[in-house]
Amino acid sequence: MLKIAIYGKGGIGKSTITSNLAAAFAYRGKKVIQIGCDPKADSTVNLLHNHPVEPVMSRLREGEEPESLEALSKTGYGGVLCIETGGPTPGLGCAGRGIIATFQLLEDLELVETVKPDVILYDVLGDVVCGGFAAPIREGYAEKVLIVTSGEKMALYAANNINTAVHNFEDRGYASVGGLILNRRHVPDEEEKVRQFAEKSHLPILADFPRSDAINHYEDLGQTVVEGDPDLDISRKFIALSQRLEALT
Repeated sequence: MLKIAIYGKGGIGKSTITSNLAAAFAYRGKKVIQIGCDPKADSTVNLLHNHPVEPVMSRLREGEEPESLEALSKTGYGGVLCIETGGPTPGLGCAGRGIIATFQLLEDLELVETVKPDVILYDVLGDVVCGGFAAPIREGYAEKVLIVTSGEKMALYAANNINTAVHNFEDRGYASVGGLILNRRHVPDEEEKVRQFAEKSHLPILADFPRSDAINHYEDLGQTVVEGDPDLDISRKFIALSQRLEALT
């Protein structure tokens, strides 16, 4: 079973990458769970055709503790099981604690044992790798971390912070960094900047995604581009990434 956490600077495109990667695995016949670990709870919306699942934390805030997996998940494109942790009321409480509470509930409901997935993807908020936001890389959850970056200065700065933090956790049996995903922003010398960072950090660049009007088009329709047209070049890049990640295990 592949267990992957996807991190990166806020706004870098993690949810787009994660949901299209989930769709690519599903397109290839894999059983997939995607867990959005962000208070915005928008990680899985394009797998669900703009009919989002209610976040776990919303239910818990209302005093309702779901007693079944069906009560806190929805099935999206290709059978992908979609779960969103959500977060506290804005300005109140700690979003990291919401992730911890959700993960504990999923353990109690025996998510993995019941679903028996081939792949679990965790889409994690921004560049925060502390407290609850480190939960996805703890022992028993994700085994590999993928870092999404562009050639922008702040994206690379965040990527370096994430890589350093994950390395600092390695002696605790946490996940390791599997590589980088370049999500292009058309900045000058973008490829060279990311390649220099990759070489310095001893990390492979696992995929290189150009800016794509097709992604935006299908997101407007509430779909991933992989679902919308799996034969497009951009869709084939997601499918190729899913194959490459399987080969890493």
